[in-house]
Amino acid sequence: MTYLAKPKLLRYEQPKNALGYTRRDYEGAISTLCAGCGHDSISAAVVQACFDLDIEPHRVAKLSGIGCSSKTPDYFLGASHGFNTTHGRMPSVLTGAAMANRDLLYLGVSGDGDSASIGIGQFAHAMRRGVNMAYLVENNGVYGLTKGQFSATTDKGSKNKRGVVNNDSPIDLVALALQLGATYVARSFSGDKEQLVPLIKGALRHHGPAIIDVLSPCVTFNNHPGSTKSYDYVREHNDAVNRLDFILPRDQITTSYAPGTARRVVQHDGSVLMLRKLGTDYDPTDRVGAMNYLQERSAMGEIVTGLIYVNPEPDDLHRALNTVEKPLNQLGDAYLCPGSKALEALNASLR
Repeated sequence: MTYLAKPKLLRYEQPKNALGYTRRDYEGAISTLCAGCGHDSISAAVVQACFDLDIEPHRVAKLSGIGCSSKTPDYFLGASHGFNTTHGRMPSVLTGAAMANRDLLYLGVSGDGDSASIGIGQFAHAMRRGVNMAYLVENNGVYGLTKGQFSATTDKGSKNKRGVVNNDSPIDLVALALQLGATYVARSFSGDKEQLVPLIKGALRHHGPAIIDVLSPCVTFNNHPGSTKSYDYVREHNDAVNRLDFILPRDQITTSYAPGTARRVVQHDGSVLMLRKLGTDYDPTDRVGAMNYLQERSAMGEIVTGLIYVNPEPDDLHRALNTVEKPLNQLGDAYLCPGSKALEALNASLR
């Protein structure tokens, strides 16, 4: 058996970021997905976002479940922490890791089957509890590993490759995340790098539950006429509510976007999301407005992409539980076992 490996020596010198890393340093193994799979474009967007943000790879913990999407963490951030959980159980494992070590950046990678079917309960509780993470759903509306059955996000009336029509109503993970209290909610398209990369940057810098539902066509089972998750359908029905630039706070800030009306959304760490307005006067800080807009455009057969909702002052699970600043996995015996006097004081406070 022959194994492909990426060459370590290149004929040209790659650009480096502020940490001295090249883009290659943020890559992983060679993909084994089908040629043209949208998931590979998402992996490339993650690589680009982490390179641009000067993120140290060892500070990232990437977790996934089961499915084509859950294979992709092997294809990016090869020097990061990683854990592949059982089907649909990624959110609870990530929650435990995040509670134990709050110093890491947590990136959850899942699919429409992993999150909207077997793992929907896990997804819901991770959103409502405010786990500090970036949650990427690689959504192709089909079970690719088991040969093309409809998934829970397949639109009603959509046809599979054999011409069978789906009669079930779809689960909209974006609408569900809005209802459950997620503080950064976005949708994008794997074929739109200009939109997707800034959204991933914003999610990684957001302090709270951030979800990006990425429509990612399956070129083998769900990229045909009649499918609402195909490349052609998404491009023809895309309603982009904003165009984005993600700007880190630095001494000098420059951008390359065209002049126009802009909206500043300040994140918890002082970083800024610059939203370029299109023709619609869309307010991404209005949760109810975002939910209504999704429903209106869905009724018109349009797919809303962009930063749909963001809370500039989010909370997370550690703040809700009032945990100590030091990671729990670094607390020693002296702190965990303070002695009988501390126990007596605690018992007295409960009487």
